[in-house]
Amino acid sequence: MIGFIGIGIMGSRMARRLLDAGHELIVYNRTKSKTEPLIKKGALLAGSPKEVGSQADIVFTMLANPQAVDAVAYGDNGLLAGMKQDALWVDSSTISPTQSVKLADDAKNEGIHFLDAPVAGSTGPAEKGELIFFVGGESRDLEKVRPLLNIMGKEIHHKGANGTGTAMKLVNNLMLGQTVAAFSEAVAFGESLGLDKAGVIKSLFAGPTAAPILHFKESKMMNEDFENADFKVNSIYKDMELASEEAYKHGFALPLSNTLKAMYGLCQQQGKGEYDFATIYDFLKKK
Repeated sequence: MIGFIGIGIMGSRMARRLLDAGHELIVYNRTKSKTEPLIKKGALLAGSPKEVGSQADIVFTMLANPQAVDAVAYGDNGLLAGMKQDALWVDSSTISPTQSVKLADDAKNEGIHFLDAPVAGSTGPAEKGELIFFVGGESRDLEKVRPLLNIMGKEIHHKGANGTGTAMKLVNNLMLGQTVAAFSEAVAFGESLGLDKAGVIKSLFAGPTAAPILHFKESKMMNEDFENADFKVNSIYKDMELASEEAYKHGFALPLSNTLKAMYGLCQQQGKGEYDFATIYDFLKKK
């Protein structure tokens, strides 16, 4: 039996792929209604994280923030209170390396194996099983879960010990936030010079500087439709804040990222926290 906790926009798609591949699944989500499509497809519903842990040999968590991970992990009804000896917990949430190491240590103290395995990719890749997993933890634990990761993703990058998977995810998302913001500023600048937006985007895509993520944001920027979010402002702001906190612990400066993080924070203050983070284009463009 496989457990899955966190049936949000990413977790629901990842869990569905496991279910469609024929695996028995038990799921838990704080908002019960989000589990209904999976229940209709045959998944079992648990009443608590502890119940998931008591029935599953491998448990995946895909949660919104560090606080949600701790809320699921600890307490009388928490995951660690219910998991079997030698069971495996795979956390795909984006949290800090420091927190991942603590979770791994606490799991080990309970006789439980732990992998941090956050993903690169948004809703489209999750739907198609094309996520990239950044994994931290023991090789033998990764080999145990590799067939399941291959159902949900197209690549697995084992980065080293516990905490290195989440470290790589922060590095990835730091660049993700910068890339979309730089593209947004370039397009908005082109428009301010009197250039046609569609033409600016086409010319940028023809050059060497256009990252693959930008092609996914083209329609949002062209239509200025940011309310239907693939990846929210709240999420990129949270990830960049985690990177900033971790950089501080390691004595490393992030001058570009910290300036940009403040811009995403201003988008939040404008009431756009639930918008797609490509709304940074609307924030930057000349009104």
